[in-house]
Amino acid sequence: MVYTGAVTEVLGAKLKSRTARIGVVGLGYVGLPLAVEFARAGFAVTGIEASRARADALGRGRSYVEDVPGAEVARLLRARRLEIASGGSALSRCDAVVICVQTPLRKSKEPDLGAVAAACREAAKSLRRGQLVVLESTTYPGTTEEVVRPALESSGLKAGRDFFLAYSPERVDPGNATWKIANTPKVVGGIDAASTRLAAALYGAVAARVVPVSSAKAAELVKLLENSFRAVNIALVNEMAQVCDRLGLDVWEVVGAAATKPFGFMPFWPGPGIGGHCIPKDPQLLSWKMKTLNYEPRFIQLATAINGGMPEYAAARVARALNRDGKAVNGSRILVLGVAYKPGVSDCRESPSLDVMHLLAEQGARVEYHDARVPRAEAGGRAWRSRPLTDAALKRTDLVAILTAHRDVDYARVARLARRVFDARNATSGLSGRIDRL
Repeated sequence: MVYTGAVTEVLGAKLKSRTARIGVVGLGYVGLPLAVEFARAGFAVTGIEASRARADALGRGRSYVEDVPGAEVARLLRARRLEIASGGSALSRCDAVVICVQTPLRKSKEPDLGAVAAACREAAKSLRRGQLVVLESTTYPGTTEEVVRPALESSGLKAGRDFFLAYSPERVDPGNATWKIANTPKVVGGIDAASTRLAAALYGAVAARVVPVSSAKAAELVKLLENSFRAVNIALVNEMAQVCDRLGLDVWEVVGAAATKPFGFMPFWPGPGIGGHCIPKDPQLLSWKMKTLNYEPRFIQLATAINGGMPEYAAARVARALNRDGKAVNGSRILVLGVAYKPGVSDCRESPSLDVMHLLAEQGARVEYHDARVPRAEAGGRAWRSRPLTDAALKRTDLVAILTAHRDVDYARVARLARRVFDARNATSGLSGRIDRL
């Protein structure tokens, strides 16, 4: 049995007229911007955040996501376009439910779908006929059909008959002022044609372009391909940095010159490792899934190994730079600039800077850091506080390591005052001084 035409038409009409209520489960860096975008588009939105502290903050118009101004949250709350709840009972009033919860890796490198399962159980409690449920959390191909569908069907309703089910990968790039939800194409794939069509209608209200694919599994793989592509190319250029080091060449010059080719080349840049919410994790999700199918994804595994080894390589380069001044790592003062995983954000998840700090501290270095966006950080079980970037701090430090190049740092000043600089991000390009670049 499949949906009746009336069920599909009712939800389709509500989405088109924007009279549907949208529920967003998980109000992190993915869910909160999405909830705000739906509310801006005219929908009534219910945001579900399991953390009571976060839900309370949003309810007072305070945003903890850098890309979402608190004033905008407050405006939408006052306009009754957005409501915040910490429990899932409010989902019973929603016509479409979008799940945006975390999917981390366990220490064993297996996917942890505990948050997805919990969100599905909550949604199943109030699931009703004619609802659309969309998973946005990054996960391995097959999750929507193998995990989400059975959890929702525990309600007694059947996907493909009573409710619609689809997958749409998030494409959020925190701190990116150019590409947002509205102008980034949105991929959608449902468990059937009706689910795909309705998911496309949902996202078509907030995204300029929607790209339907043949299935939820195809949409799941799209996301993993995108981030595996980045991971593999970053690994290639990280290996090229080590090649250039041994050849006595400047990798920044080589990549920059190669980037002048107008076809057949796309520049990626090396660094002390990879970090953030996607690139370190997503290729491993695919790798894990393929191993369950007796396939060894060797290319992805090699890229993961190269990128994972970059913090050790960066720490070794710091030691070499100190040696040029007749100093050992043990006992040296090292000031790290930037511990967020990329410029312009405060997110430290999987940041290679923290790994480098831990490695150097283990070797006896007296490590401090400066990052105006990250007042406190933890690495290797040790807590650090950001230090002011004063002239005195720069002068007394044996080596300044630029590991994340925030744009609001005066690197000319750093190069002028520091005794020695190790620059893993080419932030000192064109500057003179005692500078060693990755």
